[in-house]
Amino acid sequence: MGIMLDTVGKIIAGYLQKEVPGYEPFTPSDPERLRGLIEAGDVLLVEGNNRVSGIIKYLTQSTWSHAALYVGPIDGANEPDGEPHVLIEANIGEGVTTAPLSKYYPYHTRLCRPVGLSYEDRTTVCRYAINRVGFGYDTKNILDLMRYLIPVPVPQRWRRRMISLGSGDPTKIICSALIAQAFGAVRYPILPKITQAASRQARREILHIRDSSLYMPRDFDISPYFEIVKPTIVRGFDYTALHWADTTKPSPEVTDETDPFPEGVFETPEAPLAPVAPFEQASAQAEPARNLAA
Repeated sequence: MGIMLDTVGKIIAGYLQKEVPGYEPFTPSDPERLRGLIEAGDVLLVEGNNRVSGIIKYLTQSTWSHAALYVGPIDGANEPDGEPHVLIEANIGEGVTTAPLSKYYPYHTRLCRPVGLSYEDRTTVCRYAINRVGFGYDTKNILDLMRYLIPVPVPQRWRRRMISLGSGDPTKIICSALIAQAFGAVRYPILPKITQAASRQARREILHIRDSSLYMPRDFDISPYFEIVKPTIVRGFDYTALHWADTTKPSPEVTDETDPFPEGVFETPEAPLAPVAPFEQASAQAEPARNLAA
């Protein structure tokens, strides 16, 4: 019976992992800038294009369906061309694995960086994830897989709980769970529950760590404790250097040296002066004579 369930689970996992044809990222990453900017401990969010990615994006109401932790070059993990594996991720049907950064070059990505994390804690977070490479995914528990095949409307308040249904290792289907556990090892917050504690002497916030299975990729994006790092902007961005495909030459307003608003176009003509009264004219003529007599 166990062999049959394992086989069925692998078939379902394979179906959910198949990519949807025709995917084109709206804003693909810049490989060179991303490679030069990413640091150990950064969380890389990915807009996936397989079947389970679409369902996760629906359940979470977010662009991001996958998350990976950047830990730097991993000993003994390389691509055939020599590129080192630098990411730790958890995939359905595969469990916790390593991957090169180039795996996600064709995808829309976002870089989330923990703020103020010490070098020691950063190392602990990375080591925690590396030590879990090889942890498997229990495909025999097909309940976690079957629920993703049922495209039924789900109330928003149940979506997060629906992702964490099941028991044991199958909750690792959500890649962000492993990363949440790694940051939880050093008590670094992501989206903790906050309650207010009041006393006569002081009023303070108490942070409660959520269960790691309840975290989703988008939580790192909206977390107030993670900085959004955009390689295109950080390394310098000059909008005037862009070359637009639909503009072959500057617009006439830019190249024309003539003034589009010639002098006098918007000037209001002066109103004619009112006629001077006879007694005012006589008074004005008499004023110089009085000054001379003085």
